[in-house]
Amino acid sequence: MSDAATLESFRLADSFLPVGTYTVSYGLEQFIQDDRVDDAADLEALLSTYLRRQVGPAELVALRAAHAAATDGNLEAVCRADQRLSAVTLAAEFRESAKQSGDRLLSLQTDLRDEALLDRYAERVGDDETPGNYAVVLGVVTALAGVAVRDACLLCCHGFVTGLLGAAQRLLSLGHTAAQRILNDLQPVITAAVEESADRGIDEMTPFAPLVDVLAAEHERAERRLFAS
Repeated sequence: MSDAATLESFRLADSFLPVGTYTVSYGLEQFIQDDRVDDAADLEALLSTYLRRQVGPAELVALRAAHAAATDGNLEAVCRADQRLSAVTLAAEFRESAKQSGDRLLSLQTDLRDEALLDRYAERVGDDETPGNYAVVLGVVTALAGVAVRDACLLCCHGFVTGLLGAAQRLLSLGHTAAQRILNDLQPVITAAVEESADRGIDEMTPFAPLVDVLAAEHERAERRLFAS
């Protein structure tokens, strides 16, 4: 990649990026409240499941499809990937969180970049058929910035894991060193999730993490909660 694309990927992976991911835990809060995650080992096992069963087979497939479509200037294909990702995401909180983060990223990028496809996509987002999921927006943004699709997928996984590790530090007695150890140990899982997503089309998005979906539904009805999901 060019230096500009590399720097753009660093910016998009930075927790300083104002897209609101610090407000979500993607079900982790409920896992902890139900005493299903008590320590760093439990957390690492759960994050591995997320990567292998949800992020890889769904978000990364959508990201790849959006990246390819944006590279070709095909807005309709971007929107199809967006629609499909929402269709296979069962938890209402997850859908809403992905839309909110996607909307913030898209708004930020349209302010920073003069890209016709990005503007056209932004005009479509918000209608009944184009939700603007974060993974899809990220696929479009990275494609237009010249970030290679594999690097975009790695970036997506890294951001997801670091976001949940940040949530875990507020919910568990998890120190910075323990969080960095989990991030390091999950590298092979991230790589495997990225590789396994490469041969899937949007009709092959097959996330399967039933317990995650069940606890996410419980979280929607929780009387007290720190995170939006």
